[in-house]
Amino acid sequence: MPTALITGVTGQDGAYLAKFLLKSGYRVVGLLRRSASSDMVGDRLRWIGVADQIELVDADLLDLSSLIRVMQSVEPTEIYNLAAQSFVAASWHQPLLTGAVTGLGAVNVLEAMRIAAPKARFYQASSSEMFGRVAEAMQSERTPFYPRSPYACAKLYAHTMTINYRESFGLHASCGILFNHESPLRGIEFVTRKITDGVARIRLGLARELRLGNLEARRDWGHARDYVQAMWTMLQQDTPDDYVVATGRSISVRDFCRIAFAQASLEADEFVRLSNDMMRPAEVDTLHGDATKARETFGWEAKTSVEDMAGEMVEADIFRHRARMAA
Repeated sequence: MPTALITGVTGQDGAYLAKFLLKSGYRVVGLLRRSASSDMVGDRLRWIGVADQIELVDADLLDLSSLIRVMQSVEPTEIYNLAAQSFVAASWHQPLLTGAVTGLGAVNVLEAMRIAAPKARFYQASSSEMFGRVAEAMQSERTPFYPRSPYACAKLYAHTMTINYRESFGLHASCGILFNHESPLRGIEFVTRKITDGVARIRLGLARELRLGNLEARRDWGHARDYVQAMWTMLQQDTPDDYVVATGRSISVRDFCRIAFAQASLEADEFVRLSNDMMRPAEVDTLHGDATKARETFGWEAKTSVEDMAGEMVEADIFRHRARMAA
């Protein structure tokens, strides 16, 4: 039985990846910070029904010794580094923490792997935010990076260090440059969940408006459930490499609002209000991914449309609010 070690197992991607790997016959071990709140730790894992099937071990991305200990005891065949301070807006308020966890934390995992599990295969969760002020209409693995936030800078450091460890030490280490991917498990602070939660509250009479920042920013949005399959498939390749994972379709925040509100038979323009307080210090205006390499190399393509994804998210948020109202 192969063993997968997942950092960030309690997050959106970690939960979907854990479910996929369990169905594929893996032993799944999740890394957990001891400071994490025990009552919140399994929310996403419980939501998709896998909480009781995952082994949780204590370690911290900022503590190399704990990572070495875990790798020696777990003996993973695959390592997925999904843990990060991943909220872009928060990275301006916590740039040092973001750099330490998102950037140096990834290198600690690589170093622990080099020392204690050099035969394992490693996946680094890179981000389309690294492209920043884009140099091309569609971004591929060849597009230059121009990060526009502390989060993106930290991700770029982790990305290039993964390549460096691959080339310097011969590790089987791959990076997935994932464009925005969402789901009902997305954190409420992210704009898509903020929108679908707002739709649910308005639909149920719990709110009258939804306040948002830049409505013209464009993103390539896919479903996290599809994207974790790409992560796994990368590690099944004989040769490690880096791949863009995206749908190839880019729409604005305004358009996502219209799609989400339509799922509840509402008109977005009646409820969405612009808030200048929610504008970023430096905006990434548009991201549009070209996943040709992933498609041609191992046949991956996004399966879920943004309309279906938004509908799933709105339905889940309506369910959550109804459950709270009934409690």
